[in-house]
Amino acid sequence: MSPHAHPGVSPADLEPDVTAEVEALYSDGITARKGAFASDWADRLREDIDAAFREAMARPGGAVGRGPHRYYVEIHPEQLRGFVELVDHPWVRSVCAAVLGPDYRIVELGFDVPLEGAVNQPWHRDFPMPEETRAERRLTSLAFNVTAVDTEEDMGPFEIAPGTQWDDSPEFGHGMFPPRPHYPRYEERAVRKYPQRGDISARTALTIHRGTKNNSAKSRPVLVLGVDGPEATNGDRHDTAVTRTYWESLPERVRRHLDCPIVDELEPITQKHTIEGLVMGDA
Repeated sequence: MSPHAHPGVSPADLEPDVTAEVEALYSDGITARKGAFASDWADRLREDIDAAFREAMARPGGAVGRGPHRYYVEIHPEQLRGFVELVDHPWVRSVCAAVLGPDYRIVELGFDVPLEGAVNQPWHRDFPMPEETRAERRLTSLAFNVTAVDTEEDMGPFEIAPGTQWDDSPEFGHGMFPPRPHYPRYEERAVRKYPQRGDISARTALTIHRGTKNNSAKSRPVLVLGVDGPEATNGDRHDTAVTRTYWESLPERVRRHLDCPIVDELEPITQKHTIEGLVMGDA
């Protein structure tokens, strides 16, 4: 068994074997599966994101800024036609179980949209380091990203500094934002990602990263699927829900991991996962 795999989870129990992915998450902080979905699946994802984005931008609190011309929107699973295919993909299930254990919980579904004019974000992680990670060097949550477009250089690619998920300093603003004197370390390590439609990545949101400047006239929407292990509390910041009818239509294997209220009628989500340090972008 990999020394990083969750206790009680053997690679032999998982299909496919994701030993290499677990090692990558603990060493680099990110891994990916190329071509996990067909391009037409990604095109439907784009249609659903575009519809949800228009709806969210038309009402107060529907979207939250993550920097100039950059937005985050949380949605309900029913707003995404490919939700079941995503969360029940064998690679996604195996990575979740291997890193977080068999009782992992799906707690977030949303998307980021950098528009034309989006600027470099400050280097950051998405939340402060949990004590389990600090004390035991153990990951307790994962973020899966699925691009809805073929990423090009001028579209403001996602940039990540591999291996920085363990960085821990009292100088980090709010436990998330390294001070500017630390920037050369991240710039030296920085890797830009150019996922194509159908690709999916998994990362720990603790790895220092940023969105870069969008020099094109195109948007670069990216789906975000957040998954917690039993100890993590990221679900407290999210309001995903499902209707009873939809819940009953889901496979039991999906219901077992979907941690959200079951309601008679969905309410539009008012965004509350604000990351204040991203609002102004990087000067």
